[in-house]
Amino acid sequence: MTYKARKKLALFVLVVGLPVYIVIAVTIMSQASRFPLVVEFLIYLALGIGWAFPLKWVFKGIGQPDPDQDRN
Repeated sequence: MTYKARKKLALFVLVVGLPVYIVIAVTIMSQASRFPLVVEFLIYLALGIGWAFPLKWVFKGIGQPDPDQDRN
């Protein structure tokens, strides 16, 4: 995947995908019965960090200059 495509995908994930994920996660947690505070904290921690690991490859190197630009 090219740098520009990854940059556009990362922007899409942050602007559209992450808010949708948050709404889904909060909806599921609000429908569930009340958990003990420590368990609920761990669930929210897992949900908060869990989305980033599968998408790590999209965000890796996005802050760096475009490596394809030097080849022109």
